Formats: sequence, structure tokens, C-alpha cells
Amino acid sequence: MRELLVIGLGYAGQAVACRAASEGWSVAGTKRQPGPLPPLAGVQVLAFAEAGAAIARASHLLVTAQPGEGGDPVIAAHGPAITAALAAGSLGWIGYVSTTGVYGDRGGDWVDEATPPAPGQPRTRRRLEAEEAWRAMAEGRAALDILRTGGIYGPRNSVFDELRAGTARHVVKPGHLFSRIHRDDIARACCAAMIQARPPGARVLHLVDDVPVESAVVVKAAAAMLGIAPPPPIAFEQALPKMTEMARSFWSENRRVANAATKAALGIQWLYPSWREGLAAILAEERRDTAL
Repeated sequence: MRELLVIGLGYAGQAVACRAASEGWSVAGTKRQPGPLPPLAGVQVLAFAEAGAAIARASHLLVTAQPGEGGDPVIAAHGPAITAALAAGSLGWIGYVSTTGVYGDRGGDWVDEATPPAPGQPRTRRRLEAEEAWRAMAEGRAALDILRTGGIYGPRNSVFDELRAGTARHVVKPGHLFSRIHRDDIARACCAAMIQARPPGARVLHLVDDVPVESAVVVKAAAAMLGIAPPPPIAFEQALPKMTEMARSFWSENRRVANAATKAALGIQWLYPSWREGLAAILAEERRDTAL
């Protein structure tokens, strides 16, 4: 039996867990944040602090938890259990969900899976440190996939929700590009990676779609799809003083992220190769749900 443990049943972690369960995996996952989870068919939900026994059973481990100032919380809490599972040979694959933010600002140039990281923010430096900690943990004992993602969106977590809530901002900064990935393509990529027979060693995968694009383009198109007017455009220089620190950090960096090597390594194409297909699918799903 293939046993997957997802540490971090957040938005993307839930999608991976549910897809794996639908494909016949035995799946468990942990949750740290308060509040109920939606029903997750075939997924056993555990408390983060009680994950030790599940780690011992797992053949595959996916980590979506973010690092803090004290380092990676999973290694801090469960490092001995993971080390024991690796030594026993029961744990053969680890996936660590990171961010393309580790590349820092590239002035709009392309980065690929072989580009050396150069994080420019405290949060992305912590991400790179966490990546290195997982490399050290898995070295010589398990296959490790470092899954660097772009901006994650999907049902109930897209620009449509922001437009309806009145929180979407139409910030105009020509030439400033963001890479995105639909939640379901993260699940597709992770499940494709997990079934590959790989020897111990680390590789970098880019979970981004094929079309980096300006934020303003997406906001305008999404508003048109909803049949509403977009928010008034605002120049980046005017928007900057009211941005949160997190938003400023995103807007301070500009890069395009390639994915050809990732798709070739996994033998897949994206369900949603650009934000256009992804948003259209979200809207179609919403309308189907409304009609039921």
C-alpha cells in the first residue's frame, strides 16, 4: 500500500491529498490552524503534534508548512521520526513545497530549474534555508522534490472572489510579470512525481503555468468574465504607500519562471496552461454549483 502523509492540509495540501486518495493511495494529513476542514474523502486528518506514528508508516511525505524565524517547523517537531523512517527505508520520497520567490528579482528575465537561487527577502531566505534543511535530511536516503510554486489560485481562492468582495486592486505596472499555478495542477504534478521510481537525490520542479502575466491584465479579464467593471486603475507608484509589507515584497521582484524541464521530467501537460483556462474553469464550476 502506498502511504502518503501530507503535513499541512492547507489549500494546496488538501487538493493533493484528495487527488492521491482518489488514485488509490492511503492518505493522512495534518492540520495546525484552528477551524474545521471541508470533507476530504479518503483522507485521515491528524493533529500535527501526533504525526509521529503516521511518519513511521508513510512511504511518501509531502510538506507544505511554511518556515518561521526558527526554521522549518516539521523538522523541528518531527525530525527524529523522519530520520528514523529514512533509516528504516520505509520513507522513499519527500516533496517540499517552496516558492519561486527564492530566485529574487531578475528584472523580468527568465529563470529555469537550474538557475541558482538568490532570495532578496527575509521570508524567501527562510524558504531557501528550509530547502537546504530538507536536502540535508534526505541526502543519500530518499528522493527529494523541491516544488517551487508561483502564485496559487483556484476555486474559492481567485481574483473572482476579490472582485466580488470589493478587495481586488487594479494596480498598473507595465512589464511587471507574475507566475501563477492552478491548485489542481499542483495536485497533478505532485501525484505524477510521487509515482516515479527515483533513486535518492534532490531535484527542483517549477509549479508555474506557461504564461507569466501582469496583474492588471488578469484583473481586467476576470471582471469582463463576470460582466462587471474592473476597479479603477491605479499606478503602482500611487498604490505602493498603502500596500502591506507582504504585497511590497511581491511587487519589488520581477521574473519569468520557465517550466519546460518540469513538465518533461513528470511527463505531463498542465490542465490549465494559462490563467485564462484556469479562470474559465473556476467560473464554469461555480455556475454548475449554482445550478444544482
